[in-house]
Amino acid sequence: MTRSVFRLPLAVLSVLCASALAGEALAGEADVVGVEIRRSGETWSFDVTVRHADTGWDHYADRWDVVAPDGTVLATRTLHHPHVEEQPFTRSLGGVAVPAGVEAVTLRAHDSVHLYGGAEVRVVLPR
Repeated sequence: MTRSVFRLPLAVLSVLCASALAGEALAGEADVVGVEIRRSGETWSFDVTVRHADTGWDHYADRWDVVAPDGTVLATRTLHHPHVEEQPFTRSLGGVAVPAGVEAVTLRAHDSVHLYGGAEVRVVLPR
């Protein structure tokens, strides 16, 4: 009786395993790719466009923040579901109070795997 054994070299097997495990990370970090702002009295509204290769519930852009120059998070817009078929996508947040003396803010996106680290956009607030 002849027996056939198929063996993969360890290096090939390691690459295959690493590729399978890295699938979640392939979507990369969430990037802010556009921002529009409006002032309404003493508060601001932000329309923020985010790009992220959402893969589903296990890896998606799940929020964006308005951040003061000192790192204080002034507001957060939670994104309640993946946007697999809608890229890039824009979501709005109004009623954001920006303290007196803050002349610019940074918009940053967050994803469920990489957290922060993608492209950010700094906007000057016309007063």
